[in-house]
Amino acid sequence: MTDDKRRTDPAVPRYAYVESQLRQRITSGEWAPGQAIPAEKALCTAYGVSRITIRHALQRLVNSGLLIREQGRGTYVREPGLTARTRSVRSFTAEMHDLGMKPGSRLLSLEEMAAPADVAAALRLDVGARVIRAHRVRLGDGQPIGVQNAYLVAERFPELTGIALDGESLYSVLQTNYGVIPEEAQETFTAGLVSQEEARLLKVPVGAPAFYVERVTYDGRLPFEYVASVMRGDRYQVTVTIRNT
Repeated sequence: MTDDKRRTDPAVPRYAYVESQLRQRITSGEWAPGQAIPAEKALCTAYGVSRITIRHALQRLVNSGLLIREQGRGTYVREPGLTARTRSVRSFTAEMHDLGMKPGSRLLSLEEMAAPADVAAALRLDVGARVIRAHRVRLGDGQPIGVQNAYLVAERFPELTGIALDGESLYSVLQTNYGVIPEEAQETFTAGLVSQEEARLLKVPVGAPAFYVERVTYDGRLPFEYVASVMRGDRYQVTVTIRNT
């Protein structure tokens, strides 16, 4: 079927035709990841359709993960990102390798401290018990994907603050040096908007969408790690498989 026929064929909704054309421009690389697409008015003129039709087509592409909208800035081609699926308890580094992306991290600080109340509760410790905090920016193909604060029970990991973690998989370090292997984790996802400091580290505008993720990791029945992460909304997706049991 030619483009002209598709444009006039009543069996093909106008929004579906426009969607297919825009999708082809994205998947062919004409519009590169991170690039802003033309404004709605320009697209209306280019395809000879109403703004309602353009918005419908764009929303379908947003829903399918090809585009992302940023309030006040426009619509952009979504960067290739990390998709969190139903999975085993693995490190961020291993997940990135599986997705064909080069993992990396930038260590901002590594320190021993007194556990705040929320951290102590997650790790089943008394408030003020000693924990080790690793504050890192997580990278995919050299670009920031998230900012993480990982808190570990200090008495289980003596001298961890003296080990170089920059660019290393924390789980690999824990297994090699302390024999600790994660067996189970509980994660909670919340949608939110990044703060000024988070925006600076993630290289996004203040108020950009993000996932706030809390994770408690166990070996056996004991929690040894609590992680609070902020993941870029334009580079991180969550896919969940739902089945009837």
